Amino acid sequence: MTDADTPVIEVRDLHKAYGALEVLKGVSLAARRGQVVSLIGSSGSGKSTLLRCCNLLEDSQQGDVIFKGEKVLWQGEGLGRHPADKAQVIRIRTNLSMVFQQFNLWSHLTVLQNVMEAPVTVLKRDRAEVEAAARRYLDKVGIGDKCDAFPAQLSGGQQQRAAIARALCMEPTALLFDEPTSALDPELQQEVVKVIKALAEEHRTMILVTHDMRLAADVSDHVIFLHLGRIEEEGPPARLFGSPKTERLQQFLSATVAA
Repeated sequence: MTDADTPVIEVRDLHKAYGALEVLKGVSLAARRGQVVSLIGSSGSGKSTLLRCCNLLEDSQQGDVIFKGEKVLWQGEGLGRHPADKAQVIRIRTNLSMVFQQFNLWSHLTVLQNVMEAPVTVLKRDRAEVEAAARRYLDKVGIGDKCDAFPAQLSGGQQQRAAIARALCMEPTALLFDEPTSALDPELQQEVVKVIKALAEEHRTMILVTHDMRLAADVSDHVIFLHLGRIEEEGPPARLFGSPKTERLQQFLSATVAA
């Protein structure tokens, strides 16, 4: 397998439980360089949990998490399993920047300071270089004029775009989006959708959890439909949305269209 064929992020037969509640029941996925993979499904299907397992914000009880061919090392078993190498976790996490549903910006820092914080403090990069990059990414997402504003002075759409600029400023190998538009009203959603579409056109590697079926159809190379912690159906968006095979996906799509 060449470097181009090696997935940036891959999970194999992943199981995740919270006590007796099994949320993921043997899920596998792979996102290769330049590929956009979307996770769809109803609330409680395991989408966000799967995404958080990908960048080790959640520990899984069974299965492999693999970053660019490198398996995460584990110790312990079952509910006591956790990563064995903290340095490996930090290295993987800093290469998989996550954009959350809630923007998670520091309220006491300006937008520019929010975007600069992690590259300077975590990656120990040169402050002047980081500031130049931060300003460039804020321009890229359309809020370059908000550098000196505080998060409370921004709309929800502007805050989410600031969060995307913050993720980009880490210069990650891949971007992970967890319902990036669901906390926004429809008009502000489109500001963020436009940015995500532009990133997809740049062939950035992304895993996207979304309730926005149009966004998933427009930007994805591969769509995974999760139901009750398992992959019910997966494939290219044209097939999944155009001719779903399983009755459960047909029901889900009918309900989302009706909504």
